[in-house]
Amino acid sequence: MYYNWDNWYKIILDDFSFKEEDDIESAKYLNENVSKYDVSHIDFKNQCIIFGAGPSIKKHIRYLKSNVNLKEYTLIAADGTTKALLEESIFPDIIVTDLDGDMDSILKSNKSGSILYVHAHGDNIDKLRKYLDKLEKVVPTCQCKSFDKLENYGGFTDGDRAVHIAIYALNVKKIILAGMDFGNIITHYSRPEIGVEIKEADEFKKKKLYYAEKLINLLKKENLQIEFINLSDSI
Repeated sequence: MYYNWDNWYKIILDDFSFKEEDDIESAKYLNENVSKYDVSHIDFKNQCIIFGAGPSIKKHIRYLKSNVNLKEYTLIAADGTTKALLEESIFPDIIVTDLDGDMDSILKSNKSGSILYVHAHGDNIDKLRKYLDKLEKVVPTCQCKSFDKLENYGGFTDGDRAVHIAIYALNVKKIILAGMDFGNIITHYSRPEIGVEIKEADEFKKKKLYYAEKLINLLKKENLQIEFINLSDSI
């Protein structure tokens, strides 16, 4: 549990006019309809690469394939970025998802062994109802107060929640961020419904990206013992 999350959660609820009771309803559904996967037996690497769905993602994946031994890292995909990885014949170890990315890719990767950290929030209970019984190896997460099977490691978007999970669940010592651009451009990996490869984000998405960047920057300041590398700043 990331205990500082409570304050940010209240700020986000207010800023987006979200209702906590909607988050709780979705969390209850997830809790009641999931068999929690035990990850305690898995020897995760102490360094990870987190793949976001920014416009630099394919360039970063190809750079990493050529310059890094991916087997030395736990590979974590933020939701729809799974599709970009599969296109490069990479199956992530973990997918952090609220189930609004390309579900064919997420299901394929899950069947091949990817662990899913599946998130419940007020806007995705319909996705939980549609896909939950098709999923394996699920660790259920929420953004409201956690209970029973649910975990709350902190985090708002799939991308920054992946960083929270890497720090507070996996206890990594090094994090490489790939495809984490935090600009005003979104890709079809993030929003499959846009129908084009890239597009300017709407105001709602821009605000989400603002919070994602802010939360990740705070995590960097609060965890100086962890080495952070954002490829968007270096290549």
